Amino acid sequence: MSVTLRFLGAAGTVTGSKYLVEHDGHSLLVDCGLFQGYKQLRLRNRDPLPVIPKQIHAVLLTHAHLDHSGYLPLLAKEGFRGKVWATPATRDLAQILLPDSGHIQEADADFANRHGSSKHAPALPLYTEADAVKSLKLFRTADIGQAFEPIPGWIAHFSGAGHILGAASLLLEVGGRRILFSGDLGRPDDAVMKAPDAPPAADAVICESTYGDRVHPDEDVFAELGPALKACAARGGAAVVPAFAVGRAQALLHAIAELKSHGDLPRDLPVYLDSPMAINTTELYLKHMGEHRLNASQCHAMDSVAKMTRTVDESKAIALQHGPKVILSASGMATGGRILHHLIQYLGDHRNLIVLTGYQAPGTRGASLAGGATQLRIFGQDVPVRAEVVQLTSASAHADSNQLMAWLQAMPSAPHRVFVTHGDLEAADRLRYRIEHELHWQALVPEHGSTWKV
Repeated sequence: MSVTLRFLGAAGTVTGSKYLVEHDGHSLLVDCGLFQGYKQLRLRNRDPLPVIPKQIHAVLLTHAHLDHSGYLPLLAKEGFRGKVWATPATRDLAQILLPDSGHIQEADADFANRHGSSKHAPALPLYTEADAVKSLKLFRTADIGQAFEPIPGWIAHFSGAGHILGAASLLLEVGGRRILFSGDLGRPDDAVMKAPDAPPAADAVICESTYGDRVHPDEDVFAELGPALKACAARGGAAVVPAFAVGRAQALLHAIAELKSHGDLPRDLPVYLDSPMAINTTELYLKHMGEHRLNASQCHAMDSVAKMTRTVDESKAIALQHGPKVILSASGMATGGRILHHLIQYLGDHRNLIVLTGYQAPGTRGASLAGGATQLRIFGQDVPVRAEVVQLTSASAHADSNQLMAWLQAMPSAPHRVFVTHGDLEAADRLRYRIEHELHWQALVPEHGSTWKV
């Protein structure tokens, strides 16, 4: 019987990664992510899946970012009872990310209901913190390089992908076919994470293309971040840094610690990490020492360079601290969480600085800021943008076009087909073009909901 692959997310867009693999009456999902960005994409989160959740036998996660894992509590809520397979670090991160996601959705719905800022009455969360906690009971772990059977007779292997703690590429062997999922690939020259492992041979490859149409600059994050923060501090401003709580926040803390230690930033410049999720994630770097480049001393420096603000009262107190400061808070695309309150507080002053540190999906507030928006809608109000906005080009945790091509080219033999996913249409199609014309392999950008034999 044939093996089929169905694209239920991350097809023509960066978010919502879900790949349904079906064979001989069994099926599993590789990744189970939330759609983010444009409203029409976010609305897909509330659409029923074209497969009954209780008929899915397993879920395999490449990593813990919410665009790859954040739909899992809803899947479980709607009847999925199989096992969720992940690396140990991904499991540890999911224990932080998923309940926090549920909590934020509940808090945002409550705020909308109290302030009448939603068109829905009442506004309801996609799932609750309790739903997320319940879904964590389904997790099972497999180490990098360890073979496991998510379904009897289906063999899977994780290999290192860099990117964030626990991130993996996945080789799935089923029905005589070898299917390789890149997951999100990190940069081989990343300052914190190790380089991705070389890919194994496969019949079909599902390859991400977040930066499939561009090449990262040679400038590193230290040279780019340091002068921006120093100039902001010199004029007495506050630097507000929307940062992904998992991976990006820690890379920025490491950079700030290094900049301070070398005298490139004032040692007494106050820094706040205002995200319980990011705080808990930072503590995991010592637990998973083998997955990144930092030594124990650097991990401790990363942990001590900022004041950790866990509670809402501590978060509110940041605004009472006058003078220069740096505030790192989630979410990285300013789609929700505490960062929104800091943006309301600081966007209107020209002395302040907003630092965008990574990919901003179209339709997000981060993308609006990057595009030069003069006002930003937050909690139903239009907030004027007078602060300086800087978008770093060197902080990405994703491989660029050349690095993606080099990873593919390292395969022992040519695959029969490459499916280019997890990228905006322009980025995905550009990578497809390069694969076809430089590697002379068959490549395509699948449409959302399409089904292919592999």
